[in-house]
Amino acid sequence: MRPVDTLYLLGLAAIWGASFLFMRIIAPEIGTLPTAFFRVSIAAAGLLVMLAVMRVKWDFQGKFRTVLLLGVINSGIPATMYSVAAQVLPAGYSAIFNATTPLMGVLIGGLFFSERLTPSKIAGVCLGLLGVAVLTRAGPVAFDLPLLMGALACLLATTCYGFAGFLARRWLDRRGGLDSRLAALGSMLGATLFLLPFFAVSALYQPPASWGGWQVWASLLGLGLVCTAFAYVLYFRLLTAIGPVRSMTTTFLIPPFGVLWGALLLDEPLSMAHLYGGVLIAGALWLVLRVGKLAKTL
Repeated sequence: MRPVDTLYLLGLAAIWGASFLFMRIIAPEIGTLPTAFFRVSIAAAGLLVMLAVMRVKWDFQGKFRTVLLLGVINSGIPATMYSVAAQVLPAGYSAIFNATTPLMGVLIGGLFFSERLTPSKIAGVCLGLLGVAVLTRAGPVAFDLPLLMGALACLLATTCYGFAGFLARRWLDRRGGLDSRLAALGSMLGATLFLLPFFAVSALYQPPASWGGWQVWASLLGLGLVCTAFAYVLYFRLLTAIGPVRSMTTTFLIPPFGVLWGALLLDEPLSMAHLYGGVLIAGALWLVLRVGKLAKTL
């Protein structure tokens, strides 16, 4: 992997690690659907401005509808699920659950995209799920139904990411590929259109008690513009450069940042559960990536 791709991975991990901090600030204040909707809509608006300033030609190569659909899978549903999780889970927990994305990618690749499922990969998936179980059963957060629902929401989001990585590579890279900036814009537009009716109904019939103060809206701008708009440009560029499974490994780098931001800025408690769960997930990822590397050299 090129040094520049490594830098992109590290930068993306730091940015996405901060997204869990922002969601933890926003979601308890304004609710799940407003958080998800404003995240993707602000990102779409930011990308529109970015592309206008950079004078990017709007040539989707006949893939516009495809990118919109991909946005639902890759952004709309995950943004909603992580907003659900942010109601009950500390930012560090959500970041560690997010690290299961490559494991979901292995399962999805084997089941739906003709990727070879070796015993070592299966062992990696099992070890990763054990890490998730350890994380939910120990630590400063009590194991109860809300915690379980938050964990399941995170896992549903990572499942969507797993599908989206393979679908993006299959749908967008054919016939010469698609500019990563256009791919990010289309994805955010698709997610915005998907969430708009749900947000409208919730705002009309169950509006939040408060729309938050300046800290909430500053966090929304950071979440939408930096952690979503800019981050997805990097993500789609990495998909083209290094492929879906290796791109998903950025989630392995996210937990240290997520835990760090949560501890430093939200005073979230640290426990051995972070270490135990994180080490198990790290071992699972090592198994998955080591197998991929060996297979490539054979």
